[in-house]
Amino acid sequence: MRVPLSWLREYVDLPATETGRDVQAKLISAGLEVETVEHLGADLKGPLVVGQVLTIEELEGFKKPIRFCTVNVGQANGTGEPQEIVCGARNFAVGDKVVVVLPGATLPGGFSISARKTYGKTSHGMICSSDELGMGDDGTHGIIVLPPETEVGKDAIELLELVDEVLDIAVTANRGDCLSIRGVARETAIAYGLPLRDPALLDVPGPNAYGYPVKIADPTGCDRFTARTVTGLSAEARSPIWLQRRLQKVGMRPISLAVDVTNYVMMELGQPLHAYDRSLVQGTIGVRRAQEGEKIVTLDGTERKLHAEDLVITDDRGPIGLAGVMGGANTEIADHDAAENGGNATSDVVIEAAHFDQVSIARTARRHKLSSEASRRFERGVDPQAAAAAAQRTVDLLVLLAGGTAEAGVTEISAPSAPHTISVPADHPDKVAGVEYGRETVVRRLQEVGCDVYGQDELIVTVPSWRPDLDDINDLAEEVIRLEGYENLPSTLPRPPAGRGLTSRQRLHRRVGRALAGAGYVEALNYPFVGEQVFDQLGLDADDPARRVVRLVNPLSDEEPALRTSLLPGLLAALRRNDGRGAHDLALFETGLVFHPRGEQRVAADLPVDRRPSEDDLAALDAALPDQPRHVAVVLAGAREQAGWWGKGRPADWADAVESARTVAREARAELGVRKGQYGPWHPGRCAELFVTVDGEERVVGHAGELHPRVLKTLGLPARTCAMELDLDALERVGDDIPQAPGISTFPVATQDVALVVDAFVPASEVEAALREGAGELLESIRLFDVYDNAEQLGEGRKSLAYALRFRAKDRTLTVDEASAARDAAVALAGERVGAVLRS
Repeated sequence: MRVPLSWLREYVDLPATETGRDVQAKLISAGLEVETVEHLGADLKGPLVVGQVLTIEELEGFKKPIRFCTVNVGQANGTGEPQEIVCGARNFAVGDKVVVVLPGATLPGGFSISARKTYGKTSHGMICSSDELGMGDDGTHGIIVLPPETEVGKDAIELLELVDEVLDIAVTANRGDCLSIRGVARETAIAYGLPLRDPALLDVPGPNAYGYPVKIADPTGCDRFTARTVTGLSAEARSPIWLQRRLQKVGMRPISLAVDVTNYVMMELGQPLHAYDRSLVQGTIGVRRAQEGEKIVTLDGTERKLHAEDLVITDDRGPIGLAGVMGGANTEIADHDAAENGGNATSDVVIEAAHFDQVSIARTARRHKLSSEASRRFERGVDPQAAAAAAQRTVDLLVLLAGGTAEAGVTEISAPSAPHTISVPADHPDKVAGVEYGRETVVRRLQEVGCDVYGQDELIVTVPSWRPDLDDINDLAEEVIRLEGYENLPSTLPRPPAGRGLTSRQRLHRRVGRALAGAGYVEALNYPFVGEQVFDQLGLDADDPARRVVRLVNPLSDEEPALRTSLLPGLLAALRRNDGRGAHDLALFETGLVFHPRGEQRVAADLPVDRRPSEDDLAALDAALPDQPRHVAVVLAGAREQAGWWGKGRPADWADAVESARTVAREARAELGVRKGQYGPWHPGRCAELFVTVDGEERVVGHAGELHPRVLKTLGLPARTCAMELDLDALERVGDDIPQAPGISTFPVATQDVALVVDAFVPASEVEAALREGAGELLESIRLFDVYDNAEQLGEGRKSLAYALRFRAKDRTLTVDEASAARDAAVALAGERVGAVLRS
């Protein structure tokens, strides 16, 4: 919300010495987020005056149209002679009043003006556009043409109010009242302890039977509707300069007098309004829900298909506006430009000032992706009592500025409602803040924000209509605290209870993160949203459980409307993005939640806020949420070890992905099995299936290996990209949370190496499993240290796997015969299981 300081001073008598910075500090202390203070015209220096165009000579022979003008600037140039100026704009004619900057002046941006020769003529100054003066968009994109009655030679800096300070306030979602000059002025008056001249305090005539007919079919969606009619608007009437400038300063573009007035009153009072061309409205104005499939063309020229929950304004033909969002094109106000083009300018208007349901307007605006100044206010809360005053203010301005006549008829339909009252202990703010304010301070501060307060120890507080965000006792406590100053709250560090610390699950997550970081991976945090097309890109089967997703009702992006069931889409997108920016050697990891829908969908109940939820409450809430296991995933591409004086380096491969899974399993102190597998995005010949044993049954908890070339091409990933994903919660359940100190034997180890020849298609993991089982209890560890596949020596389709077996007994030194016997037993079982033979 942009708030000009000059406009603010109309309602609060601020000291003349107060600057925008001073007001900013006061409002920030009161809890408003004033982001910046813009100094309009800070580097502007005159002479800048009103001139009248006397002659225009068209200069020929140039690539673009150029005009040589003489302009009467009165005595501003010191001689009274016409000023000669070269100008390229064409939206003005002889006799027009324009803004002229004379030599010696400085325009915004430090642009100094002097007499200079151009296009064969000497230009003594410049005829100005709104952009050159830093005024903002006026819709013309050309020279400023002033009203004919403007005095020649008058100071244009004062006339156009070019010097001002504008506060830019970031209004939070609960403070809709501050989306108006009236609301900010009230906060300013409270901050300075000054009285407020409320612009909404107007004499408003009561409703009568002569007003424009209105029918409300949905009083829940629209609980108040005021309609007023003004006739006889002059087609020649233009928005005065002061009104245009105020709209420009708050960030709005002047359009036409009737529209400008409704926008002005909206910015002033915070009540959105709409003006209908009375000649185009057919019959009774109504408010109802749209019928499915109805269409409307809004003022932005877009045809919109309506939803059954949309609240619409109608006449006898059907919808003429999206209530609280944007009007329809079929009742649009026509200005004087339309009349000049052969149309009819609007002379009679119907003014709408209504109050709509916050949630309904917010959903309609998001459903149609149509955020407007009106919808921003309605969805944050508008003062329902301000509708009649806003309509009256609009009527008054149209009568004053456009020569219109206000009809006697007043339509006002309102649903019965009682003011909102809250019972609050007088010492409640003291308890919340830890500061003793006292009853008098609490009552005074609540009255300052507009509350009516009665009672002694127990206060009965009636909330003002413009503060719908004040809903319970804690909201009232916050008002007292913020107005007394957050900076005055004492700073007291809490004392944590003894014996509390991280849970075992939290410790595991931290250990996993540190271990992967220590192994050279960089953590990448990604949004948990995906589009369902990614499952096709990953090559998942049509019946894959990962395709069953939880869809969001209101996603941040329509392209990603679901919650992820895998960490890989986000990680692979991060890898692709970094690779595209020149970082080709990548190793990324992420730990995070994935989401799986439950079989039975339930609606979560609202939890109590005045006490800790019971175990049953929490269980019911958890049952309504999707399953959310925590996964860990890694992706690798490029070099795993860099080349240098220490060696040649090597690229990342499937073994690194498998080793990352083993790293995670070691941190979870879980026994992780690895075997050949085939799943989704992984290469069928380079994919490891990761499993754990639970109650004697094997359960697959993840996969690791090299991704399929087809997936790499579809996603635009580097060649030989590898990945691993693992269910971390499943590992935690089978792991041992109690750290075990390693056993240190006092007896020496016996090492036996074996080289086994097997068929090329036999996985090394199956050979290792057979050796481990055959060696028995004496086997301490086994390690594959060589793979050899020479067809001339081993035969076609054969390979050699060499293992180092370490044997050790807990109670004695092993003899050579015992170690050899264990080795022979291991080789024998490997031969029986996978057809392995000792390499000669």
